[in-house]
Amino acid sequence: MNTQQTFRTPRSNFPKILVPFIILGFFLVILLFNSMVTIDAGEAGVLWKRFSDGVVTDKPPLDEGFHIVAPWNKVYVYEVRQQEVYEKMKVLSSNGLDIQLEITAWYSPEYAQLGKLHKEKGERYLERVIQPAMRSAARSVVGRYTPEQLYSTKRDAIQEEIYEETKKILDNQYIDLKEILVRDVTLPPTIKDAIERKLRQEQESLEYEFRLEKAQKEAERQRIEAKGKADANKILSASLTDKILQDKGIEATLKLANSPNSKIIVIGSGDDGMPIILGNQ
Repeated sequence: MNTQQTFRTPRSNFPKILVPFIILGFFLVILLFNSMVTIDAGEAGVLWKRFSDGVVTDKPPLDEGFHIVAPWNKVYVYEVRQQEVYEKMKVLSSNGLDIQLEITAWYSPEYAQLGKLHKEKGERYLERVIQPAMRSAARSVVGRYTPEQLYSTKRDAIQEEIYEETKKILDNQYIDLKEILVRDVTLPPTIKDAIERKLRQEQESLEYEFRLEKAQKEAERQRIEAKGKADANKILSASLTDKILQDKGIEATLKLANSPNSKIIVIGSGDDGMPIILGNQ
């Protein structure tokens, strides 16, 4: 019995010896797994060091690809492609009317300043920084214009001014604002109808003025043309002498005589010295 017990004791202790190694291996796998970071296309990573100065701001962010970091540190991944944000808001015109404005902004975080953006603004920088800046700029710009200007003539100017105002607010905020687009301006129905009627009337007035101006120009052209013809006739009459008329008549007679299709008889001359021409009538 004692012999059997001496052989059984090592067998029963063998799994117990492996348990610490299994646990250690399990933790190593977990640590290794937590140390691996993959950053996809169009993204960049901000490294946060637990036992150092926190967010790393003095080095470029982690590029796309595979990275190994200490398991006690952390990587925050940001999209660095061009992104879009859409805003629909109510603003007041210069005369206090409600205007519904729809705008879109194209933006991206500044790549080299991604660490500072994360440290000072955080991952929710869109709603903390960009959207408030867009709303403030839109209200400021629209408040300078009347509903008629917003509806018709000043759309491009408003878009450019909102962009400039928003960009000014976002200076030193580590954000690259690329463009602001005004998608739609909606006025109260009564105001819109009144503006459209006024625009139609202005268009009709411009069309009438155009026709009137065209008629006046045509009349002036005809007057100038008639005066030119009258002046030409006066000059021609003053320059035609009997000798010139005789020369012209002789020249015409010679051309008729040389024409193969004409039959003429030339007899004597008239009182003015010109030959009398008889055709084939």
